[in-house]
Amino acid sequence: MNAVTIVIGSICILMIAYRLYGTFMAAKVLKLDDSVPTPAHAMNDGKDYVPTNKWVSFGHHFAAIAAAGPLVGPILAAQFGYLPGLLWLLIGAVIGGAVHDAVVLFASMRKKGKSLSEVAKEELGPVAGFCTGLAMLFIITITMAGLSMVVLHALDRNPWGTFAVGITIPIAMGVGLFYRKTGNLKLASTIGFILLMVGVFIGPSIQGTALGDLLTLDTKTLSLILPVYAFFAAALPVWLLLAPRDYLSSFMKIGVFIALIVGVFIINPAIQFPALTEFIGGGGPVIAGPVWPFISITIACGAISGFHAFVGSGTTPKMLNRWSDIKVVGFGAMLVECVVGIMALIAATALHPADYFAINSKPEVFQTLGMNVVNLNQLSEEIGLSLEGRTGGAVTLAVGMTYIFTKIPWFANMAPYFFQFVIMFEAVFILTAIDAGTRTARYLIQDFFGEIYKPLKKVDWVPGSIFASALACVMWGYLLFSGDIGSVWALFGVSNQLMASIGLIIGATVILKVADKRRYMLTCLIPMSYLYVTVNYGGFWMVKNVYLNEAAAGYSVLNAILSIIMLTLGAVILIAAFGKWSKLLRSPRDHAELLSAS
Repeated sequence: MNAVTIVIGSICILMIAYRLYGTFMAAKVLKLDDSVPTPAHAMNDGKDYVPTNKWVSFGHHFAAIAAAGPLVGPILAAQFGYLPGLLWLLIGAVIGGAVHDAVVLFASMRKKGKSLSEVAKEELGPVAGFCTGLAMLFIITITMAGLSMVVLHALDRNPWGTFAVGITIPIAMGVGLFYRKTGNLKLASTIGFILLMVGVFIGPSIQGTALGDLLTLDTKTLSLILPVYAFFAAALPVWLLLAPRDYLSSFMKIGVFIALIVGVFIINPAIQFPALTEFIGGGGPVIAGPVWPFISITIACGAISGFHAFVGSGTTPKMLNRWSDIKVVGFGAMLVECVVGIMALIAATALHPADYFAINSKPEVFQTLGMNVVNLNQLSEEIGLSLEGRTGGAVTLAVGMTYIFTKIPWFANMAPYFFQFVIMFEAVFILTAIDAGTRTARYLIQDFFGEIYKPLKKVDWVPGSIFASALACVMWGYLLFSGDIGSVWALFGVSNQLMASIGLIIGATVILKVADKRRYMLTCLIPMSYLYVTVNYGGFWMVKNVYLNEAAAGYSVLNAILSIIMLTLGAVILIAAFGKWSKLLRSPRDHAELLSAS
């Protein structure tokens, strides 16, 4: 099997799915009607609710949903071979992810752009609304830990990478200040991008200096620095750090993956992994569990992700100019993210399996596998960094992309620069997600504790903001400090996919109200049923075999408690939905009711 065959075949499948299934969802199931004003028009305030060109909305939505998840999940899941990950990415994105993102966006727009917890409260009742809000707090906390875990081993004793990542903070702040003062977006973007490249290329000069020694940090130190950084970053105005870095990272994301696709077509690397490995039954060094259910938990973003519900019921529903834009922005962006996941899978499986496992396993574990590295020593020498035991996925992606790019004759001697650029590329997305996620967690904490102490509900009350931000950072910082990538990423996957199940539950309820044919709710029920069973089985498997198993590397009573709470919240929401569905299915509908529901 070669990479070009996978890329061409996958893109063709996704284009056909968008043309046929996307059109069916838009025209028949959701009945999108452009004669009805969207919330962006009906509530236009020039600040939050602003009618926006669909391609600008697409860019914003895609940048927000396609963080580090579609890069890391497929790489970790390569342990099972290239076939399980490829099939789940394609089937999951078409049947599950694109439908989920479209219906959540539609459901939020019907309720004037409200959050998913508010939509759940109105559609399913106050108990389901409360449980959805609590589940959102859990997932955002665990997501911060899961994404931060990705870069720890990439920056471990890597002063060049730490410098390249750290320099993005003052660069983004400078871009934000320059744009705010001049209003010249093109010039600000150009200067910012050039400075990012300069940061990568001057990185080697700091090695062996006092600054290099200062930036040579181990994983425990990094796991303390990241939450402290997040606490201060979340307090800064959005325009100063978050917005300019998000904007710059969008250019980097698009550019890097266009370059990777071009590189794949030029080189056409062979997929060195088998379709299935010996670890499909479990016991692998990267993921302890079997291929099912863990393929659908490890690969979330790129196939279906509950994290997208934060965006689909957050900023995006307040921006869409027309209802029909849901097809492009909701359904289409998810399919493009699937392509990103497939390219990450190709970058991982283009490596020799022994090289992949040497990177993604602790050295003492790799020695038990009976494998001998093939190209890793040469790659380590070219990059100038020891690559063994750098788990988390980020290093594997950087090595895989470097391996592909350096096969092009012009770039043969640029391995260290490509590697550190990709590390910076991944870390920028994660830092942006940390900023935005910590802010979101702060709002959720203030909302919950505000029921006990009313002043906390005021988001502009400084002491309340400091308390909520600190609590959010402590919660995910503890998970980061005490966990490992296998256990934390699985915890993230379970919570994330549970959130996706909740989104599909709410979507099915809305479709039952608005669709001409009630059987159309199967568009949500089918992926929801699979995902809900998968999540519960995977969650209880992790609790039994890892979190409460003292002999396991990921032993953590806290993770077990969090898993049980989340699964219980999901069960409560599903029970509330069954009651609502039963009521709706028993009651006859007339034409006037359908019109009012639409």
